[in-house]
Amino acid sequence: MSNTIQHANPNKNRTPRHRAREFALQGVYEWLLNNEAAGVIDAHIREAHGFEKSDREHFNAVLHGTINQSVQLREDLSGLTDRGIAELSPIEHAVLLIGAYELKNHIEIPYRVVINEAVELAKSFGGVDGHRYVNGVLDKLAARLRPEEFAASKQ
Repeated sequence: MSNTIQHANPNKNRTPRHRAREFALQGVYEWLLNNEAAGVIDAHIREAHGFEKSDREHFNAVLHGTINQSVQLREDLSGLTDRGIAELSPIEHAVLLIGAYELKNHIEIPYRVVINEAVELAKSFGGVDGHRYVNGVLDKLAARLRPEEFAASKQ
């Protein structure tokens, strides 16, 4: 048996940016569970099998940005969830933080792409219906953070 970590959906065609999000998710998940320093997590993740195929710059921005802005991102998400953020599964929590980070800080990425990527992460790594929850919460957050883009997409 191999010790190599396999992706939840190995047949899926993943772009370097999507791979970066997957690795960032692993890092944020590790941070949520162990509260280790971002630099330690970063170094650990960069040693993972397949990391060389990811968009390293985006990984760096998402991992460190999400961890550094976690307090504000949780505030941005408050009121949009039906329960406290601490009551969410660690995967949903991490995916929502990453999605909130990208919605807030990467306006060059269309909000629908951010949400779709978050939903795909939740489908691959989360619980059965976690992706639906992530979709609903991030859709509400997009309306709040990007009102013009959100309104234009509804017309």
